[in-house]
Amino acid sequence: MSRPGAPLSTSATQLASLSVIDEVGLPATLTVRDLREGWRRHRAEVVFDCATSGPRRHVFEGPLLREVALASRPLFDIRRRKDRSRFALAVSGGDGHRTVLAWAEVDADFGNAPVLLATRLDGEDLDAVGSQLVVPVDRCGARYICAVTRVRVGAWPGAWQSGRHQTPNPD
Repeated sequence: MSRPGAPLSTSATQLASLSVIDEVGLPATLTVRDLREGWRRHRAEVVFDCATSGPRRHVFEGPLLREVALASRPLFDIRRRKDRSRFALAVSGGDGHRTVLAWAEVDADFGNAPVLLATRLDGEDLDAVGSQLVVPVDRCGARYICAVTRVRVGAWPGAWQSGRHQTPNPD
Protein backbone atom coordinates (compact mmCIF):
# COMPACT_ATOMS: atom_id res chain seq x y z
CA MET A 1 0.00 0.00 0.00
CA SER A 2 1.25 3.52 -0.75
CA ARG A 3 0.57 5.71 2.24
CA PRO A 4 1.52 9.41 2.26
CA GLY A 5 5.25 9.80 1.77
CA ALA A 6 5.82 6.16 0.76
CA PRO A 7 7.23 5.32 -2.68
CA LEU A 8 4.96 3.51 -5.12
CA SER A 9 5.65 -0.01 -6.27
CA THR A 10 5.79 -0.67 -10.01
CA SER A 11 2.50 -2.60 -9.98
CA ALA A 12 0.69 0.20 -8.11
CA THR A 13 1.62 2.78 -10.75
CA GLN A 14 -0.17 0.69 -13.42
CA LEU A 15 -3.51 1.16 -11.65
CA ALA A 16 -5.63 4.30 -11.51
CA SER A 17 -4.29 6.61 -8.81
CA LEU A 18 -4.74 10.06 -7.34
CA SER A 19 -2.26 12.50 -5.86
CA VAL A 20 -2.75 14.56 -2.71
CA ILE A 21 -0.55 17.62 -3.21
CA ASP A 22 0.22 21.31 -2.58
CA GLU A 23 0.15 22.56 1.02
CA VAL A 24 0.71 19.20 2.68
CA GLY A 25 3.64 17.85 4.67
CA LEU A 26 3.39 14.37 3.13
CA PRO A 27 2.31 14.47 -0.52
CA ALA A 28 0.91 11.10 -1.57
CA THR A 29 -0.04 9.08 -4.62
CA LEU A 30 -2.73 6.54 -3.79
CA THR A 31 -4.45 3.78 -5.73
CA VAL A 32 -8.06 2.79 -5.15
CA ARG A 33 -6.76 -0.25 -3.27
CA ASP A 34 -4.69 2.04 -1.02
CA LEU A 35 -7.83 4.04 -0.24
CA ARG A 36 -9.85 0.90 0.44
CA GLU A 37 -7.24 -0.68 2.73
CA GLY A 38 -5.83 2.40 4.45
CA TRP A 39 -8.92 4.07 5.89
CA ARG A 40 -12.23 3.16 7.47
CA ARG A 41 -14.90 2.55 4.83
CA HIS A 42 -18.07 4.64 4.86
CA ARG A 43 -21.25 3.92 2.90
CA ALA A 44 -23.50 6.46 1.21
CA GLU A 45 -26.82 5.59 -0.43
CA VAL A 46 -27.52 8.60 -2.63
CA VAL A 47 -30.05 9.99 -5.05
CA PHE A 48 -28.95 12.96 -7.12
CA ASP A 49 -30.31 14.75 -10.15
CA CYS A 50 -28.30 14.36 -13.33
CA ALA A 51 -28.91 17.15 -15.85
CA THR A 52 -28.89 14.72 -18.78
CA SER A 53 -30.52 11.58 -17.39
CA GLY A 54 -32.64 12.61 -14.40
CA PRO A 55 -32.52 11.08 -10.91
CA ARG A 56 -29.67 8.63 -10.28
CA ARG A 57 -29.56 6.16 -7.38
CA HIS A 58 -26.27 4.65 -6.29
CA VAL A 59 -24.50 3.14 -3.31
CA PHE A 60 -20.94 4.34 -2.81
CA GLU A 61 -18.33 3.08 -0.37
CA GLY A 62 -14.95 4.55 0.53
CA PRO A 63 -13.00 6.68 2.98
CA LEU A 64 -13.90 10.22 3.93
CA LEU A 65 -12.06 12.84 1.87
CA ARG A 66 -11.05 14.71 5.04
CA GLU A 67 -9.40 11.60 6.53
CA VAL A 68 -7.35 10.99 3.39
CA ALA A 69 -6.35 14.66 3.21
CA LEU A 70 -5.47 14.75 6.94
CA ALA A 71 -3.11 11.78 6.45
CA SER A 72 -1.09 13.98 4.10
CA ARG A 73 -0.70 16.50 6.94
CA PRO A 74 -2.17 19.75 5.60
CA LEU A 75 -0.06 22.76 6.53
CA PHE A 76 -2.53 24.29 8.93
CA ASP A 77 -2.66 24.30 12.71
CA ILE A 78 -5.26 21.60 13.45
CA ARG A 79 -6.02 23.29 16.80
CA ARG A 80 -6.98 26.61 15.17
CA ARG A 81 -10.39 26.69 13.56
CA LYS A 82 -9.74 29.90 11.64
CA ASP A 83 -6.57 28.45 10.19
CA ARG A 84 -8.43 25.35 8.98
CA SER A 85 -11.33 27.39 7.63
CA ARG A 86 -8.99 29.18 5.17
CA PHE A 87 -8.20 25.92 3.36
CA ALA A 88 -9.88 24.41 0.32
CA LEU A 89 -9.76 21.08 -1.50
CA ALA A 90 -9.64 21.26 -5.31
CA VAL A 91 -10.50 17.88 -6.85
CA SER A 92 -9.72 16.99 -10.49
CA GLY A 93 -10.96 14.02 -12.49
CA GLY A 94 -9.50 12.11 -15.38
CA ASP A 95 -12.24 13.41 -17.67
CA GLY A 96 -11.31 17.05 -17.00
CA HIS A 97 -14.08 17.79 -14.51
CA ARG A 98 -13.08 19.72 -11.40
CA THR A 99 -14.66 21.06 -8.24
CA VAL A 100 -13.65 22.90 -5.09
CA LEU A 101 -14.82 22.27 -1.54
CA ALA A 102 -14.09 24.47 1.44
CA TRP A 103 -12.24 22.58 4.17
CA ALA A 104 -14.96 23.79 6.53
CA GLU A 105 -17.55 21.80 4.52
CA VAL A 106 -15.87 18.51 5.45
CA ASP A 107 -14.33 19.44 8.83
CA ALA A 108 -16.11 17.86 11.82
CA ASP A 109 -16.08 21.22 13.67
CA PHE A 110 -17.92 22.95 10.81
CA GLY A 111 -20.14 21.36 8.11
CA ASN A 112 -19.07 17.75 8.77
CA ALA A 113 -20.25 16.70 5.28
CA PRO A 114 -19.53 12.99 4.70
CA VAL A 115 -17.72 13.54 1.38
CA LEU A 116 -16.22 10.28 0.13
CA LEU A 117 -13.43 9.19 -2.15
CA ALA A 118 -15.42 6.17 -3.29
CA THR A 119 -13.62 2.90 -3.94
CA ARG A 120 -16.82 0.97 -4.75
CA LEU A 121 -19.91 1.89 -6.77
CA ASP A 122 -23.01 -0.28 -6.50
CA GLY A 123 -20.93 -3.18 -5.17
CA GLU A 124 -18.23 -2.97 -7.87
CA ASP A 125 -14.61 -2.05 -7.13
CA LEU A 126 -13.32 1.05 -8.92
CA ASP A 127 -9.65 -0.05 -9.05
CA ALA A 128 -9.35 0.13 -12.83
CA VAL A 129 -11.25 3.39 -13.39
CA GLY A 130 -10.23 5.33 -10.28
CA SER A 131 -11.97 6.63 -7.22
CA GLN A 132 -14.99 8.90 -7.36
CA LEU A 133 -15.66 12.02 -5.32
CA VAL A 134 -19.11 11.67 -3.73
CA VAL A 135 -20.89 14.62 -2.11
CA PRO A 136 -23.99 13.01 -0.54
CA VAL A 137 -25.34 16.34 0.73
CA ASP A 138 -25.70 17.69 -2.85
CA ARG A 139 -29.05 17.44 -4.65
CA CYS A 140 -27.41 17.52 -8.08
CA GLY A 141 -24.45 15.45 -9.23
CA ALA A 142 -22.24 18.27 -10.51
CA ARG A 143 -19.62 17.78 -7.75
CA TYR A 144 -19.47 14.01 -8.21
CA ILE A 145 -16.07 13.70 -9.91
CA CYS A 146 -15.19 10.41 -11.66
CA ALA A 147 -11.69 8.97 -11.94
CA VAL A 148 -10.18 11.39 -9.39
CA THR A 149 -6.58 12.15 -10.33
CA ARG A 150 -5.66 14.96 -7.95
CA VAL A 151 -6.69 16.51 -4.65
CA ARG A 152 -5.03 19.88 -4.14
CA VAL A 153 -5.03 21.09 -0.52
CA GLY A 154 -4.25 24.70 0.29
CA ALA A 155 -5.16 28.04 1.76
CA TRP A 156 -7.45 30.17 -0.33
CA PRO A 157 -6.66 32.34 -2.18
CA GLY A 158 -3.00 32.93 -1.32
CA ALA A 159 -1.55 29.45 -1.78
CA TRP A 160 -2.74 28.87 -5.33
CA GLN A 161 -2.01 32.42 -6.48
CA SER A 162 1.48 32.77 -5.01
CA GLY A 163 2.41 29.09 -4.67
CA ARG A 164 3.24 29.36 -0.98
CA HIS A 165 1.55 28.97 2.38
CA GLN A 166 0.41 32.17 4.11
CA THR A 167 0.97 32.78 7.82
CA PRO A 168 -2.36 32.35 9.63
CA ASN A 169 -4.08 35.01 11.69
CA PRO A 170 -4.61 34.08 15.35
CA ASP A 171 -8.07 32.79 16.35
